[in-house]
Amino acid sequence: MTLMMLGIMILLLLAGFPMMMPLLAATMLAFFIYLPDLNLQLVVQQMIGGVKPAALIAVPMFILAADIITRGHSADRLVDLVMRFMGHIRGGLAVSVTAACALFGAVCGSTQATVVAVGGAMRPRMLKAGYNDSFSMGLIINAADLAYLIPPSIGMIIYGVISGTSISELFIAGLGPGFLIIGLFSLYCIYYAKKHNIPVEEKASWKERVGALRRALWPLGFPAIVVGGIYGGIFSPTEAAAICVLYALLLEALVFRSIKYRDVIDIALSTGAITSVVFILIAAGAAFSWVLSYAQIPQQIIAAIGLDGAGPLMTLLAINIAFFVGCMFVDSVVVILILVPIFAPLVKAAGLDPVLVGVLITLQVAIGAATPPFGCNIFTAVAVFRRPFVDVIRGVPPFLVILLITTILMVLFPQIALFLRDLAFR
Repeated sequence: MTLMMLGIMILLLLAGFPMMMPLLAATMLAFFIYLPDLNLQLVVQQMIGGVKPAALIAVPMFILAADIITRGHSADRLVDLVMRFMGHIRGGLAVSVTAACALFGAVCGSTQATVVAVGGAMRPRMLKAGYNDSFSMGLIINAADLAYLIPPSIGMIIYGVISGTSISELFIAGLGPGFLIIGLFSLYCIYYAKKHNIPVEEKASWKERVGALRRALWPLGFPAIVVGGIYGGIFSPTEAAAICVLYALLLEALVFRSIKYRDVIDIALSTGAITSVVFILIAAGAAFSWVLSYAQIPQQIIAAIGLDGAGPLMTLLAINIAFFVGCMFVDSVVVILILVPIFAPLVKAAGLDPVLVGVLITLQVAIGAATPPFGCNIFTAVAVFRRPFVDVIRGVPPFLVILLITTILMVLFPQIALFLRDLAFR
């Protein structure tokens, strides 16, 4: 049954069908062949049940907020703030890109929106400063991964709903590895700038820095709302998402006056189209996961690959490898929907903290977004920067190594992710 489901999915993917079709086709085929005595309504019920959790309301809210901000002035103000404080050090421009991606990721939660907003503004400046184009694009598409780790994170929301893990705890736990990646990326950028003798920019005066900070105060309200509000127990992640939308509208429409009524309609339509795709995938994934669970396929797979009774370290290694490889070829949402139910029994048996597992999975999903052959950040960069695929991925390997080192450190030292969680919720 497992091979049959996998085979039909691969065939339909190769034939060019969108991902929801292979998921549904494999589910229905398995249902009719192996579960013919059950009522077909069960599949429909599982699909509806998959999109019913209230926490999923946060997904379209964060997508909408990200779309509003991307079309407004928030990104430019955040980039300018970072540049004023860090542009004058050796490698400061590249370090500023990393910091700007982190800040914008904390505003929008979307890796692709971060590539567009930060990359569009910073890549020309990096080229003018003497940075190699492949290095510049490699840095941008990998630093954009921080949008998945630093809250809000759509990947964490979906994992939390599927696994029953606290989304608030996942959000806080993502900060530790996010800061670690910022530090490691910054060290490599400084090393690269020194090695290639990249000139430094003129140091900004404190008057210019204060002015940039003043202009960026409004956009900096987004991470304060998400992290501060959740950490302080003021509201839930779902409520934070709704407040972010209202804040984004007020900020861009009334304060900055960067969008008009017609723009809001276009943004809403765009968000609706993206949300419908995500929710169809979630619904199809819920039915697929139910068939897997009912047929006890996860237990069969775990036993077949020799992980039955595996310890925590081996379990984490298997999870990281599976998600890393999966996200290289398939959309991250689909990988989460398929693999989380498969590994759930193994995680429980090994006594692993589901928050740690969720952060590691999110990290692998983020890495997959910038890893060939099918990372979504790569194709976004190809479209935005109008550069060939090969040129875009040429600068990826050093940053990929850093992200894999971060994964190893998290496995060996779980408190990198759990320290802030324990401080906030224990």
